Amino acid sequence: MRNRAGTREAASLAVLGLGSNVGDRRSRLQRAIGDLASSRLEIVRTSSLYLTEPVDYPDQPWFLNQALLVRTRLPPHRLLARCLEVEEALGRQRRPPKGPRTIDVDILLYADRVLSDPKLTIPHPRFHLRRFALATAAEVAAGWTHPRLGLSLAGLLERCRDPAQVVRVE
Repeated sequence: MRNRAGTREAASLAVLGLGSNVGDRRSRLQRAIGDLASSRLEIVRTSSLYLTEPVDYPDQPWFLNQALLVRTRLPPHRLLARCLEVEEALGRQRRPPKGPRTIDVDILLYADRVLSDPKLTIPHPRFHLRRFALATAAEVAAGWTHPRLGLSLAGLLERCRDPAQVVRVE
């Protein structure tokens, strides 16, 4: 694929984290995956589904979580915009903060990039501390090295002290 300048865009690998705890969670995850896939974003691998205990706002239903390994020609901020479009199309509301949601699509990792600005932080700032995020991400990219911490996702999962329950359901 060529960009506006006429040069070929390079594809990058990224790991996305998906979660839902409202309504038909499984269908929402499937629809989000279908909506994300495009000529500029290829789904390479999907993790199993995991039933996970809510962490920051415990008085809500448990989540169904999944991770995707994707190959994309979208730069990080455009990928974020695409994730937000998918969330909006699936009825995502952001009130209360950290509360129940129809869908959540987060960029956990993008190539070996480290990025921090007011709109986007890569790697995701807390995913290495969250068992649900590490379990799903390690399933699709166990050997991926966290660019800030220098440890593989599998290694981070082994060291994770998050006590929240994470149960593989498929």
